[in-house]
Amino acid sequence: MAKTRAQRKAEQRRRQALKREGNASAEQSRAQHDTQVPESADVLEAELAEEGADLESLRGRPQAAPTDAGARQAPAEPGVTPGVASDETAAPDRISRRARRQAERDRKAAAKESERRRAPKEEAPERQRGAIVGFIASCWAELKRVQWPDRETLIQASTITVIFIAVMAAYLGVLDAVFNWLVQRIL
Repeated sequence: MAKTRAQRKAEQRRRQALKREGNASAEQSRAQHDTQVPESADVLEAELAEEGADLESLRGRPQAAPTDAGARQAPAEPGVTPGVASDETAAPDRISRRARRQAERDRKAAAKESERRRAPKEEAPERQRGAIVGFIASCWAELKRVQWPDRETLIQASTITVIFIAVMAAYLGVLDAVFNWLVQRIL
């Protein structure tokens, strides 16, 4: 189940409070939390890659030699497992959020692509229909493509329209009264 932003912030505050206290139970509590909250392999792999871990050696494949000096890892600090994120440097919320956003973008792109592929196929059956049914079907298809306004925009546009109509009605009413008075005086 996905966590809300408030839950993630509350967890972050708890971790910071435990870090400030510095007692031994903080480490035990963190370890217990990590075992109870499952993470997908993709998220863990992204965390390890961001920390600079060699993913090929972790998968059991032979390690490729680094091509430049900047790609070499710095020696690990004592008590720190290389490639594993510590609580101070880990940003699992950002990584998982980034992964979710990327997955959402990929899903939308795939949906647009499939819709684009289907578009020419939808037009052929419309030509075989009768004139009235084809017209109604094309109207329905066009209405599906309309970008409908949200509630706030709809209220704003409706208010502006009503105000404009009231002003124009008053203006035309005044002109009608003036011309009616002039015609009455002339006759």
